[in-house]
Amino acid sequence: MELQKLSIGNHHHDDAVPAEGGIPAEEEMFLPHKSDGSKRPQFTDFEGKTSFGMSVFNLSNAIMGSGILGLSYAMSNTGIVLFLILLTCIAALSCYSVHLLLRSAGVVGIRAYEQLGMRAFGHPGKIVAAIVITLHNIGAMSSYLFIVKSELPLVIQAFLGQTSSSDDWFMNGNYLIIIVTVGIILPLALMKHLGYLGYTSGFSLSCMVFFLSAVIYKKFNIACPLEVFGNYSVTTDISEDACAVKYLTINQETAYTIPILAFAFVCHPEVLPIYTELSNPTKRRMQNIGNVSILGMFIMYFLTATFGYLTFYGNTEAELLHTYSKVDPLDTLILCVRLAVLVAVTLTVPVVLFPIRRALLQLLFPGKPFHWLRHIAIALCLLFVVNLLVILVPNIRDIFGITGATTAPSLIFILPGLFYIRIVPTDQEPMNSRPKIQAACFTALGFIFMSMSLTFIGIDWMTGEKRNLGGH
Repeated sequence: MELQKLSIGNHHHDDAVPAEGGIPAEEEMFLPHKSDGSKRPQFTDFEGKTSFGMSVFNLSNAIMGSGILGLSYAMSNTGIVLFLILLTCIAALSCYSVHLLLRSAGVVGIRAYEQLGMRAFGHPGKIVAAIVITLHNIGAMSSYLFIVKSELPLVIQAFLGQTSSSDDWFMNGNYLIIIVTVGIILPLALMKHLGYLGYTSGFSLSCMVFFLSAVIYKKFNIACPLEVFGNYSVTTDISEDACAVKYLTINQETAYTIPILAFAFVCHPEVLPIYTELSNPTKRRMQNIGNVSILGMFIMYFLTATFGYLTFYGNTEAELLHTYSKVDPLDTLILCVRLAVLVAVTLTVPVVLFPIRRALLQLLFPGKPFHWLRHIAIALCLLFVVNLLVILVPNIRDIFGITGATTAPSLIFILPGLFYIRIVPTDQEPMNSRPKIQAACFTALGFIFMSMSLTFIGIDWMTGEKRNLGGH
């Protein structure tokens, strides 16, 4: 997520911006931050105008993604208690990661993820950070457009009252994603400042609140065992525990819960750009925005997962909306929910495109002032590549698995921890100080998570099983 002003400011003021005083601010503890208002870091050429509430909307929309559709499936493979424990851990670690990023940015007066990489490890650090952000966000944009490609024809089909698909052009997902990209996503992606996208973020979040409301409502309207609609085959043997609540369970799919949850909370490249556009920017204020956004998504994720799981129990599928269509493909409420999800993911694509463009601008045109031609050309190229990917690759779950298992832990755990260790001066915090040791452990956790995820994906490939990892 990015304001384009950032692509100006961070190019020529990376090292010139005054640091956040030499305050040993890390005597502050993990979530609560003391900040010295008199020494507030401020860009000399740009004053942020985005309000606290609008910033929360932007960050919440960056957190929320297609992964919300897979959370009920994750809960069905862990049980309610284990799911809640894992969700709480990932949310808390995400808050801590935001803290590390803000602390690192405050010390050197930089508010761009890639420039922190530059300050910590030189040019290679900047390139690695830019590549990781770009790969992760291209994967995210692709997952959103895949939802459009697969769900929009079903919505049109339901509006037309048809129970089977036709060969008409307007039922072809490939044509539809091009129309949606050109008509909706491109104009939003061409905006210069991120703050204005807060209005679309707010609308997008409203759509997901409606999705949650429908999931809760349907819990009390769908009986278990399921009465399956016409075309779907159903087994007559219903196991005794098919409608039993599991509080703690472990099976082969349980290992995929942590990747699904981690992907659902990735928002870290967007934190620093939002910090830059924030009015009255202080570390404490931005940390509070991060905490409120993550807490809001935590509640939303837990409620969605719980009520979705308590509707279908063991029959919960990896894509929750698909499970509802088994009951009644022409259900009006679920049709509206599909529409809401489509609107939400469509409006999120331009928000995700911003940090990719900024990363490319910093790599290809460092030190160059803002120019509309570059701004527009990069957006066009990115949307062309993503559309091509979604059209040509019929199934990119494996690509999502690999990029997600590498980029998500890199963005949440590994890079923020390494930045903190390298950037915070040793005279403020020696390497054997508690905050530095915590950051080192946090980084190690990221490597462990990455290794585990890649191992499970490798086992999946070797056994030939195609599990859905979900996606952010």
